[in-house]
Amino acid sequence: MTLLIRYCAFITLFLFSALASAGKKSDTTLIPEDVYVGISNEVFPRLSQRGEYDVGVRTINVVNPQQLDVSSQKNSDRKLVLEVWYPASNVKNKHRASYENVTRTHKPFSILGQAYRDAEAAKNKKFPLVILSHGYTGYRSLMFYLGEHLASHGYVVASIDHTDSRNIDVDMIKAPFSGFLSTLYNRSRDQYFVMDYFSKNNHDLTKITDAKLSAIIGYSMGGYGAINSIGGCFDFSLPVIARLSGVQDSAQQQQMRQLLNSCAGGQYDNVKVDARLKAAILIAPWGGELSIFSKDALSKVRVPSLFISGDQDDIAGHKSIQSIFEGLGSESRYLLTYNNARHNIAGHPAPKVAREKELDLGHYWEPSWNTEQLNAVNKHFALAMMNCHVKKISSSCKFLKLPQNATQQKVDGKLTPAWEGFPDRFATGMQWFSR
Repeated sequence: MTLLIRYCAFITLFLFSALASAGKKSDTTLIPEDVYVGISNEVFPRLSQRGEYDVGVRTINVVNPQQLDVSSQKNSDRKLVLEVWYPASNVKNKHRASYENVTRTHKPFSILGQAYRDAEAAKNKKFPLVILSHGYTGYRSLMFYLGEHLASHGYVVASIDHTDSRNIDVDMIKAPFSGFLSTLYNRSRDQYFVMDYFSKNNHDLTKITDAKLSAIIGYSMGGYGAINSIGGCFDFSLPVIARLSGVQDSAQQQQMRQLLNSCAGGQYDNVKVDARLKAAILIAPWGGELSIFSKDALSKVRVPSLFISGDQDDIAGHKSIQSIFEGLGSESRYLLTYNNARHNIAGHPAPKVAREKELDLGHYWEPSWNTEQLNAVNKHFALAMMNCHVKKISSSCKFLKLPQNATQQKVDGKLTPAWEGFPDRFATGMQWFSR
């Protein structure tokens, strides 16, 4: 059957087939807000502290030519927007960056960052590449705190606006699933394309990037794509296709299955995971509850991987994430669990305008955790992971060798030691597993 027939079958999965129109820009000038209240660094883990480099940030428009557009059934240029953080020089007279976007109900906001917009890139040195990949829905600055943090420690961080899957693309009230098929199809492809972009293009940021040393940090659907990118091939079964779509025709089910079941950047045959990928961080990765990753493929994954999950995750399912972690073949794999956390463990704190409705606030709010605290712990472990497995700094690996329970206990009148890098009394409510 043609791609059109495949898509027509697939579209019954989603009650709304038309892409939502992009939100209109407000005529009101947005004043950037600082979403962080400024908690003392003394209560946060060591590797969450800022690094030695000033940080620049730049917005780049890129094009992946002649890709399948699942909405039109034709090949067309796939346009992506990247937010890129990098070690900078000569930041004098540069302004602190702001990050503009919209909430899920398309309310505009602006957040003040710590990086310097369009600052000159550092010279005479190359830095590893880290790719950030947001969830459904999301936007490229959702994890800006990680981009700024890792860049300050000597990484180039490229965060993808996944077209069709952003807040601005989707009407979450009238057509909440309008971009989901594109998300399923494009996530890993987008990640590989960005890695290639920094390998093949020639401008000042790619010149300071060593894409041979690359890593991916994916949240939710970004984690779904990242698992695939490191070799966890998709294996959508016919019962899952039928359950999701309601399609009973076996031929149509097979067509849908063939379209989705790709691996490592869209490969279908003789799959080869890119050797440039040295590490992956999977934050609340989606897909395990539907068993869409091939168990055999997971067992062959060799990329060092850190999973981060809330044990009350009601979107991706903590037990499903545990199962993927257990089934992964990598000799270096870790699972950080936030006790009593749900799914919103990766994003920055909510902007003021998002606090008015649950549909917006529910994109950020964790009922049992402070978001600034979550961000600090995420920064700590992201840097430990990158330094240990990408830069091969052996002294950083100690931050990944931890006892299971973070909560210190009182023995003979004294607290047991805190997790490596954490201050006394301020590491509670977390579990650590490694294999």
